[in-house]
Amino acid sequence: METKTNAPKELSITSKRLTDFFSTVTGLSLFSIEFFKNVFLPPYEFAEVRKHMDELGVKTLPIVSVTGFIIGLVLAMQSQPVMARFGAEAFLPGMVALSVVRELGPVITALIFAGRVSSGIGAELGSMRVTEQIDAMEVSAINPFKFLVVTRVLACTLMLPMLTVYVIFLAIFGGYLAIFLSQNINFVLYLHAVVRSVDFTDLIPGIVKTFFFGFIVGIVGAYKGYNTENGTVGVGQASTSSVVISSLLILLVDMVLVKITIFLWK
Repeated sequence: METKTNAPKELSITSKRLTDFFSTVTGLSLFSIEFFKNVFLPPYEFAEVRKHMDELGVKTLPIVSVTGFIIGLVLAMQSQPVMARFGAEAFLPGMVALSVVRELGPVITALIFAGRVSSGIGAELGSMRVTEQIDAMEVSAINPFKFLVVTRVLACTLMLPMLTVYVIFLAIFGGYLAIFLSQNINFVLYLHAVVRSVDFTDLIPGIVKTFFFGFIVGIVGAYKGYNTENGTVGVGQASTSSVVISSLLILLVDMVLVKITIFLWK
C-alpha cells in the first residue's frame, strides 16, 4: 500500500523536473536568439563592455593564476612515474603541453570562470529584477536587455579566451617546475620540447572553443538573473542554477567540439 501511495508523488516530481528542464532549454534558446538580434543593433555600449571585461575578467586573474599553475604542476607530478615506467620520460614535457593546450586549460578555466562569473551575473541581474530596477529602465525608454545582457555576454565571450591563453602559459611553467624538481631539466631544453610537441593546429581548437564557453557562461547567468522570480529566494536559486547549468553545458559542448575537431583535423 505504501508503494502505491508514493508512486503518484514520485511521478509528479519526475514530470515537474522534466517540465522545468524543457522550459529552461526553450527559454535559454529564445534568450540566445534575442541576444543575437540585439548585439548588432545600435547603440553600441562599448564603455559598458570594457567595464564588465574588467569586473568579470581581470578580477578573475588571481584564482585562474593559482589554478593554471597547479594544473601543470600536478599533471607533470602524476604523469612522471607512469612515463618512467614505460621509459618515456623524454616525452613528458610534450605530453603536459598537449594536454593543457588541447583540453585541460580551456575546460578547467571555463569551469572556474563559470563558478565565479555566471553566479555573479545571475545574482546581480536577479537582484535588479526583484527590486524592479529592470522595470524602471523599461519605463525610462532604456533597453535593459541591450544594456544589461548583451554587454555582459560580450564581455564573457571576449575575456575567456584571453584568460585561457594566460592559464596555458602558467600551466606549462608549472609543469616545468615539477619536471625540474624530479629531473633537474634545463628550462631551454624543456621549452624546445614543448615547442616541438605543440603544433599550431593544436592551439587553434583549444582557443576557439573558449569563445563558445564564454558565451555559455554569460548567456546562462544573464538568462537566470533576468528571469528571476520569487524575491530574494529566487536570487539565490538563480545564482546556484547558473553555475550548475553553465558547467554542464560547457562539458556537453566540449564533447561535441572535440568530436568536430577530430573529424576536421584528422
